[in-house]
Amino acid sequence: MTAAIIQALTSHWRSHWLQLATLLIGIALATGLWSAVQAINAEARASYARANAQLALGQFDELRDPSGAIPLTHYADLRRAGWQVAAVLEGPYRIQGRTLRVLGVDMVAYPALPAITEAEAETDPADILTAPGRLLASAELATLLQAQADLPPVLITTELPPDVILTDIGVAETLLDAPGQISRLVVLPNQPRSVPPLSEIAPDLERISPASQVDTAQLTDSFHLNLTAFGMLSFAVGLFIVNGTVGLAFAQRRGMIRTLRALGVSMRRLVWLILAELTLLALIGGIIGLILGFFLAGALLPDVAATLRGLYGAPVTGQLTLQPAWALAGLGMALGGTLIASAQALWRLSRMPLLAGPSVQAWRGSGQGQRLAAYCGLALLVFGGLAYTTVGGLLGGFALLAGLLTGAALLLPLCLSIALNLCARRARGPVTQWVWADMRAQLPGLSLALMALLLALAANIGVGTMVSSFRLTFVGWLDQRLTSELYLTAESDQQGREITQWLEPQVTAILPIRNVELAHETGPLFLYGVVDDPTYRQYWPLIARTDDSWDQVMSGDAVLINEQLARRADLWPGDVLRLGPNHQLPVAGVYSDYGNPTGQAIVSMMQLDLIAPGQEARRFGIRLDPNRATELAQTLRERFGLAPQAVVQQAAMKAQSRAIFEKTFVVTSALNVLTLGVAGFAILTSLLTLWTQRLPQIAPVWALGLDRAQLARLELSRSAILAAMTACLALPLGLILAWVLLAVINVEAFGWRLPMYVFPWDWLVLFLLTLVAALAAAALPALRLLRLPPADLLRVFANER
Repeated sequence: MTAAIIQALTSHWRSHWLQLATLLIGIALATGLWSAVQAINAEARASYARANAQLALGQFDELRDPSGAIPLTHYADLRRAGWQVAAVLEGPYRIQGRTLRVLGVDMVAYPALPAITEAEAETDPADILTAPGRLLASAELATLLQAQADLPPVLITTELPPDVILTDIGVAETLLDAPGQISRLVVLPNQPRSVPPLSEIAPDLERISPASQVDTAQLTDSFHLNLTAFGMLSFAVGLFIVNGTVGLAFAQRRGMIRTLRALGVSMRRLVWLILAELTLLALIGGIIGLILGFFLAGALLPDVAATLRGLYGAPVTGQLTLQPAWALAGLGMALGGTLIASAQALWRLSRMPLLAGPSVQAWRGSGQGQRLAAYCGLALLVFGGLAYTTVGGLLGGFALLAGLLTGAALLLPLCLSIALNLCARRARGPVTQWVWADMRAQLPGLSLALMALLLALAANIGVGTMVSSFRLTFVGWLDQRLTSELYLTAESDQQGREITQWLEPQVTAILPIRNVELAHETGPLFLYGVVDDPTYRQYWPLIARTDDSWDQVMSGDAVLINEQLARRADLWPGDVLRLGPNHQLPVAGVYSDYGNPTGQAIVSMMQLDLIAPGQEARRFGIRLDPNRATELAQTLRERFGLAPQAVVQQAAMKAQSRAIFEKTFVVTSALNVLTLGVAGFAILTSLLTLWTQRLPQIAPVWALGLDRAQLARLELSRSAILAAMTACLALPLGLILAWVLLAVINVEAFGWRLPMYVFPWDWLVLFLLTLVAALAAAALPALRLLRLPPADLLRVFANER
């Protein structure tokens, strides 16, 4: 008997193949968008873990000097005292416009690395240690390095992240022009018990445990959390399609189910068989979605990798590998999402009377159901607000976001119903009254699709407002920060002094750019020194300050900090910042520093020399007449033999910064477009699945004198009106979403707050796109109606409905 029941259930899909396709597409789209995001996140995190394992990062305690580089004498003293430590020198190295990371290690003392082990198997270990040494790099990077005649020989390895050059510390000193410098010391395991304490040998060094070291994965957590939020939103929008299609399919099966029950089939068996059917369909749709997600992630990953490398220096490859974890998670989401979307329909099925099936409208919903959904929506709004005020942090922010979006979506049907009632009261003429009444009757069947449209539009408005506000603020901030007409990087301190002496009588001002990396409880702290020049006072943007902040800084009595450090450490004007064991200064002001994930501070050049003496002076900002910038840049390159990228004009640097900015939001923009496309498809599927149920409402109106062309135009109008109403309601929701993203999520995730700007022209374009999508979704049902034979409309009157 089970086989006969399965045959009867599957007969529905054979006669409603478009409905089956809609269900599978809904599952596939929801799974595909979610899986794409998870694949990107999984690949990035795998790259972090692989890089940490390849370079032994975060595995051992480290010794660092808060004032900058570790003196070579400290290293020698520690080794003589019995401390088992290994020296590391690291820094950026530019080649052909590309910034690489040089990691120089003491090959004898440093823990065994996979790349070194692989290289020693292919060459004599002595060659790596003796001049000119060897550079270890990936195959793609080796091609770039081998083209440079002045570099040591390159050994290709598969055990290094992209953009990393591993070499002996002596070779690294030459590449980085840092003789006798050490960035950090790695404390090896199994230290002798009799070694003297660190405070006796090198009291100015700090011992940092692996748990307190800033991890790349932790640094980028907020970025991945934002991607996950967008993936979840896309998944939810896709599930609206599934919910609507399954609900209508159950409503259309009510006669079949009633007959099977009358023939003796128990409700328990029916529910289990339908549950198995949904599970099979979920797995099929999930597999299709995984394939779509894999290709989508592969298309987006290169831009994501460029963003993570540009913003965080994270070692992420642009290639995607299939990982069982996210594939199984995607199938699990497809299965769980389908069952959740079908739960209400299954519950209604289990309570359906034996000999009386509900009508389609009763199945689809009622005014009482709208009110219940509205109450749930209000409860979710209150829950989101309470979660943010009580929990706080990034988790509380996302709870606020989830409660806001879900609650607003559940309130939508009731709001639309109220709006349609108001329009119906002002309607004049029988046709107009019928149009509004027909829209009210069809609203329960279209409510889920319109909820999906509301979420997609709100996400587009909210994220678009955030990105556009960021772009507008960022461009203005660049104009303030990048004030020098030329930016120069000398090859050495000596060359830097020669260039400045030659430039002084020809330019308005020379602004040295010197900095040192310090250790701070909130993470790395980059301390910059500035000279007293009107450029800083006039153009540097401060968001919090004292009356004489710049005077205090230039006199060496105070420090300026960026917004990220201010928020993380809760330091504001009047508080004290510790810059080392013997250096602490009051905070005189806080400046905006968009796009920077780390803490930063500014002191006078005199203070920088006291805190970290001997820092290199190779980079400069040069103020001069903008009309002479191009000529002077060319003269500097020719006179001092500088590389083209060593002298950069202001416009080129701004263009590069803006290019990095645009790459940062390429994924969110793509997800926005995809989410809006899924919402448009949800409207199309709802209209198509409701098509057969429309005939009993259309046939009497046709019989009263409206021809099929008029009815087709009314179908298009109905879709456009409902979409327009939804768009009008999405606008305030999107603006509230933008405020939450800018004032809550962005502050918690990245440490800075952006001003909010509005862009009405963008709203108008989005509104027009919404109308186009709604008309396109209604075009196929309208075309069907236009071509519908009169006999099919007449046949409605012979039906008991």
